[in-house]
Amino acid sequence: MKLHLIGICGTGMGSIAGLLQLAGHEVAGSDSGVYPPMSTQLSDLGVVVWEGYRAENLDWGPDKVVVGNVCRSDHVEVLAAQERGIPLTSFPEVLEELFLADRHPVVVAGTHGKTTCTALLSWLLCSAGQDPSFLVGGIPNNFERGFWLGKGEHFVVEGDEYDTAFFDKEPKFLHYRPRTVLLTGVEFDHADIFEDLDAVRAAFAKLISLIPSDGRLLVWSGSQVAMDLASQAACPVETYALEGDSPSEAPSWQARLLATTQHGSEVEILREGSGVAVLWTTMLGDHNLRNLLGCFAVAASLGATTPALVKGTSLFQGVKRRQQVRGVAMGVTVIDDFAHHPTAVRETLAGLRRAYDRGRLYAVYEPRSATSRRAVFQHEYASAFSSADEVVLGRPHDQSAIPREERLDAESLVAELRHRGLEAHLFPDTAKIVAHLAARVRPGDCVTIMSSGSFDGLHRALLERIGDAVMPAEPDDLLGLIRLLEEVELEVPDLADHLHEYIVLRSGRKIAGCIGVELHGQVALLKDLALLPERRGEGLSWLLAEAGVRAAARRGVKALYMFGVPETLKTGQMLGFAVVECTDMDEDVRRSRTVSRAWYSKGTCLRLDLEPTPEPRRRRR
Repeated sequence: MKLHLIGICGTGMGSIAGLLQLAGHEVAGSDSGVYPPMSTQLSDLGVVVWEGYRAENLDWGPDKVVVGNVCRSDHVEVLAAQERGIPLTSFPEVLEELFLADRHPVVVAGTHGKTTCTALLSWLLCSAGQDPSFLVGGIPNNFERGFWLGKGEHFVVEGDEYDTAFFDKEPKFLHYRPRTVLLTGVEFDHADIFEDLDAVRAAFAKLISLIPSDGRLLVWSGSQVAMDLASQAACPVETYALEGDSPSEAPSWQARLLATTQHGSEVEILREGSGVAVLWTTMLGDHNLRNLLGCFAVAASLGATTPALVKGTSLFQGVKRRQQVRGVAMGVTVIDDFAHHPTAVRETLAGLRRAYDRGRLYAVYEPRSATSRRAVFQHEYASAFSSADEVVLGRPHDQSAIPREERLDAESLVAELRHRGLEAHLFPDTAKIVAHLAARVRPGDCVTIMSSGSFDGLHRALLERIGDAVMPAEPDDLLGLIRLLEEVELEVPDLADHLHEYIVLRSGRKIAGCIGVELHGQVALLKDLALLPERRGEGLSWLLAEAGVRAAARRGVKALYMFGVPETLKTGQMLGFAVVECTDMDEDVRRSRTVSRAWYSKGTCLRLDLEPTPEPRRRRR
């Protein structure tokens, strides 16, 4: 089938395009403002993407046009399709028709945590050897793409309650033939399409009514609305909760936090009160522990073994823009998070406060989503920021289409935060936010930037302003990284394919140093530690190597190797690496293409064990 997708570079549309291409369909599409990573991902798959919308984009003769829900009925390509008699459809309908009819759909639904849970559940089933298909509304770091067409019977899909298309105002998840459902909780959201909580409740009630009697529903018992809805289910219902969630009755599944560090948490899982497993996860915060518990329970119900779940959990690397460490500059950690609903803001900051309690926690927030730009949560936001030491607000995104009396009042929010004893500021643009933060932050501080959009590149601008930022390499770093490695006479074949393995040191807009972290399951190799000659002798090798160790720890690595030549041997030993015989090296690392490179074989082999040694939970000072 030939399918044309309008708005193809959106997260959901791009993922369905990828699935269609993997399934052998002919796919093309159009979008405005085409940019990576989705444009690059689609190009790699051979999907044609036209920049801009115009009638002639349909000249290639598609059988159907898939309409994204950002399109209105007067969209130029919608009108062109109707004039040519080409049927219109939506991506939920395409997913249902072509991929879900003959599989077991596992739908992850709820106001919060859908993207993380869909990514984690997909990874756990993959780790258990089930090869599921999946569709995630984000980019899981374990897969580097939000979709896959597997050979297994399960299809894990993020169940969005947002409307389907201009011609179908019902929620997307009603198209997904739910058989197993994970319901993370229900609150009011999407004020642009739902009038009130009752309207949201009605949407989720329809979803639950679709689960067959031999299906399964797992629900967070801390959400009374979700529990009330679950009572109407025709299928078996199980519940889950953290110790301390105070559910009305003992949950079927429970998780107990044992300890936490900046790198993750140690958690005990219990089933009907009996211990099942002790897990190590790199995710932080109670909300993520609930996500983990729910996914563990669902995966177990679908046949995943406990050992596979324990290992899979430890290796889950999270999702881009969910507590994603964007870099560290002069000891200041900058984190990117998608949080925009007050509950998500509160839970995210509480988790980070627990992990980053030695310095100050700055919460930088942009009201951008349709709900956050409205006054519906005006007072709830004031309490949501309570874990922060300072709150910095950006101006709400375009509010022109919202009646004045219904708009979020950012000035009043700042005043209320100050009344509660929190230092708070409102700035009109990103440049002023960067200048304010750069003048105030100090080593050990954590800056958490929360927005459902790009926030005008605030993360990178702040890191560059602070100076000597150590951060994961991005696509536009490729040429600078090549120049650096050539200058120090390091040859890295196919560097573009391995760019995601590198951490770079930015000095202004120049790449001054780098280190690679090459993963081999639960072991990893630090490689290609390099600095510009003029920056040697400043302690930057140690800074990069430490960043590599931290990155490995966040990815669940248990043993880390590096090769020491005179310049790096001292750095490794300062970080706790011990000399080991090359013959004692992990087999996968020893056989890797990197280690087979000549100079590695002549160096000294070093090893650092990263078995988690969590610290007891600490109260805020």
